Amino acid sequence: MARNFDIALIRTFTAVADHGSMTVAANMLHMTQSAVSQQIKRLEEMFGCALFEREKRGLRLTDAGERLLGNARRLLILNDDIWADMTETTVEGSVRLGMPHDLVGTVLAPVLRSYAERHPQVEISLVCGSSPELMQALDNGVIDLGVIEEPLGTSKGECLTIDRLVWVGARAGSAYRKDPLPISMVADTCAFRPSVFAALRDHGRRWRTVFENGNIEATTATVRTDLAITAWLCSTVPADLDILGAGDGLPDLPIFSVSLYLPKSETAPPVTELARHIREGLMRPRQVAAA
Repeated sequence: MARNFDIALIRTFTAVADHGSMTVAANMLHMTQSAVSQQIKRLEEMFGCALFEREKRGLRLTDAGERLLGNARRLLILNDDIWADMTETTVEGSVRLGMPHDLVGTVLAPVLRSYAERHPQVEISLVCGSSPELMQALDNGVIDLGVIEEPLGTSKGECLTIDRLVWVGARAGSAYRKDPLPISMVADTCAFRPSVFAALRDHGRRWRTVFENGNIEATTATVRTDLAITAWLCSTVPADLDILGAGDGLPDLPIFSVSLYLPKSETAPPVTELARHIREGLMRPRQVAAA
């Protein structure tokens, strides 16, 4: 007798496996934690074995879960490729994408390249700014869709991935030892700014801002020359800079979500297709720094 399972069960399983948490998976998939738990239980009943076991820091895959994960990833890729191949039509027109400065050259660059190669007839315009500025631009119709960084749990958009905010300093630098602590933020509207200053305030640490003029290259330069430290998502930190933490006398910073926002009105095909590429590019395993 043939045995089948819903592809949604496999998506849920991989989300839990990627992040070791049903709570985080539920947030990303826009499901309740109870629904995620029920889907995992259903898979375990179908296969007749446990897929996860609990540890102090979250969920860990069992041997059976590890075997399933590799096949699950291949199945999802095949499913998405078949769907795209059978439903794809020629897409023409233009699309205006808003994204934060720190994501342009890092996690989103391969996504944009893939989209441009697949749909050469579409003109892409990029609008870079802080997340609050991009939300305003979306509301005003200046952009067609936006990738927004927000503290985990506060987003009303479609959560694509999560990442921990971390302190970043020069390699073997000493700026983090100064009092007051010199901080370089990309802009005074930066989405990370309230969380950074709240963490320092709660930690009883004095600080001063060194740069907030909306230029990520200048911010990076102040950090590389050890004039200041900054805070970025862990996955966007350049290899030549150091990630700092509690061992350096700095407070922990929160986890942020990277979410996709679309306008409430109907979207044109170039916008819908770019949103799909962004989902596929960002909904992948991402290492979250330990709390």
